[in-house]
Amino acid sequence: MKRSIFILIGAVVLALVLTNVLHKEIYFNLKLEELKTKYAIEPVPSVDHRKFEILQQEFESPQDVTEACISCHTERHKEIMNSAHWNWERVSYIEGRGVEAAGKRNVVNNFCIGAQTNEQSCAKCHIGYGMTNDHYDFNNARNVDCMVCHDNSEEYHKGVSMAGYPDRSVNLSKVAQSVGQPKKNNCGSCHFNGGGGNNVKHGDLEQALLGCSREVDVHMGANGMDMSCTECHTAENHQLLGRLYSVSSENTQRATCEQCHTNTPHFDPIINRHNAKVSCQACHIPEYAKVNATKMEWKWSDAGKLEEGAPFHTEDEMGNHDYLSIKGSFKWEKNVQPDYMWFNGTADHYILGDTIKSNPVIINPLFGSHDDGESKIIPVKIHRGDQIYDKVHNILIQPRLWAAEKGDSAFWMDFDWDKAAEAGMKQIGLPYSGEYGFIETEMYWPVNHMVAPKDQSVSCAECHTRSDEGRLAKLGGFYLPGRDFNKPLDIGGLLLFFGSLAAVMIHAAIRIIVSIRNKKYEMKIIDYQSDNDLLKL
Repeated sequence: MKRSIFILIGAVVLALVLTNVLHKEIYFNLKLEELKTKYAIEPVPSVDHRKFEILQQEFESPQDVTEACISCHTERHKEIMNSAHWNWERVSYIEGRGVEAAGKRNVVNNFCIGAQTNEQSCAKCHIGYGMTNDHYDFNNARNVDCMVCHDNSEEYHKGVSMAGYPDRSVNLSKVAQSVGQPKKNNCGSCHFNGGGGNNVKHGDLEQALLGCSREVDVHMGANGMDMSCTECHTAENHQLLGRLYSVSSENTQRATCEQCHTNTPHFDPIINRHNAKVSCQACHIPEYAKVNATKMEWKWSDAGKLEEGAPFHTEDEMGNHDYLSIKGSFKWEKNVQPDYMWFNGTADHYILGDTIKSNPVIINPLFGSHDDGESKIIPVKIHRGDQIYDKVHNILIQPRLWAAEKGDSAFWMDFDWDKAAEAGMKQIGLPYSGEYGFIETEMYWPVNHMVAPKDQSVSCAECHTRSDEGRLAKLGGFYLPGRDFNKPLDIGGLLLFFGSLAAVMIHAAIRIIVSIRNKKYEMKIIDYQSDNDLLKL
């Protein structure tokens, strides 16, 4: 009978323990539901541009469309002409330089190097018309391209090497009557295809986001929230939130996760405390280039090879160009785990004419450290390669790459590095010694898109591990529990652990000894009482 009772009690205790261990509390995140409701409602346009008589005409030029736009939107062109999208530069404070203008007009990258001397080709991603050279009139309001951002017909596109003008096949009247709030394809026409192709530069911004699943991106997934870019990158007076750190330097006008999700989006306070030093992206973007591969390496030193006097190309197993005579050799990767860096939102850049101070040359150093109160760990794509530089003056060279025809010193036509370097440096007013070589370069691209569903986010053990394959294995300057050794802390922890264990064991031993003594004492009392009872008999 007693044995059955003990078994029943044990079973009840075990059931209670298992229930407590295995039970998962279901929390209803009201904040998240509120956001879902907010962004699930599609805004209804308040204006139908098809009804405006001024737009119901055959436009002879895109500039005529601009004039029609600003006849109603009388001051908007001024806002545009005060934006970085138009000016291709920002005046900002850069650590170590002071106040300086930096942007596509003077900053170098390690993809197509720079827009300088190649404006007519690069202007395909400028929000204006007629940029044929470096003498572009940035004060001419007629050249503002309203359609590239506001076309909702999905028919507008810029022509190839047409100085920013729309392709000749575009029906300007139809597009002018189909304008509205910018959609993903408006932003993506440039930001998905920078560097010469889909997903070349960013790795987390590509054409697949136009119709992806929420497994690719929970925000832009067609079977999820299907959000547009401007729902996070909001704008006031055409000044958009968001910084592209290939050209931007200051920690201002940033688009952050916290602006919607706040600093305490989790129910677990321990996870929320991570937000002080760990960006949301570091945990919620475990990999990028999920659908199409991204370019991870570009070797300009291999460019210029010809077959029977003609340029050629080859492709890798994924169908991406791994060699182009005009550009060199490439390496592509898919489903890439990011690298991680400390970042406080500020950066420097290699500006044309800067003396080379390191090998590899860091094109855009991102500032930050554990001890900097503004810094957090962010995921980045690191693009590596090599590019042409002047051996004597020790500066990177801006070569002339594009020309409409041969004989104009452009490398993509004449395949002569010396002539391309001489022509490019002469045009931008920098010296060229005539001696060139190739030097390794690195460029950092913060990863902010392709946010995974929460059940696919980075697990604790992927960072808090002593394994060399841990995500933060290469990130130093701080103590990470589970990864690092700290002798005083480790000794203190061991002392606490073994001290607690010893205290428990000593306490148990005392309880056992006291229990044994009590039993002996009880036995003596029983024996004494038995003796007394015998005496009485």
